[in-house]
Order: sequence, then structure tokens, then C-alpha cells
Amino acid sequence: MRTRGVIEDRWSMRILWACAIGSAVSLYMVAVERQKKNREKMLAEELRAMELGESNGEDG
Repeated sequence: MRTRGVIEDRWSMRILWACAIGSAVSLYMVAVERQKKNREKMLAEELRAMELGESNGEDG
């Protein structure tokens, strides 16, 4: 009976580690996606600012 408990403990630890690693990977992927969106947003804002600057320069 004792070896059976050890095997169950090993499997529960493996499942726990798998969940922890899966959570870490998920958080990393979310962070990468947010960085990508932030970069795209900043580039779009800079492009708009450049376009507004050029149109204002032409008018003046």
C-alpha cells in the first residue's frame, strides 16, 4: 500500500508542475501579445502625428 501512495504523490506532483508550466507559458504568450499590440498602437499614433504634421506644414 505504501508504494501506491508514493506513485500517486509522484503523479500529483507531475500534474502540478505541468499546470504551473502551462500557466507560465500562457502568461508569457499574453505578455508578448500585449507588447505587439502596444507597438502597433504606438506606430499608428506616430504615423498619424506625422501625417498631421505634414498637412499642417503644407497649409502654413
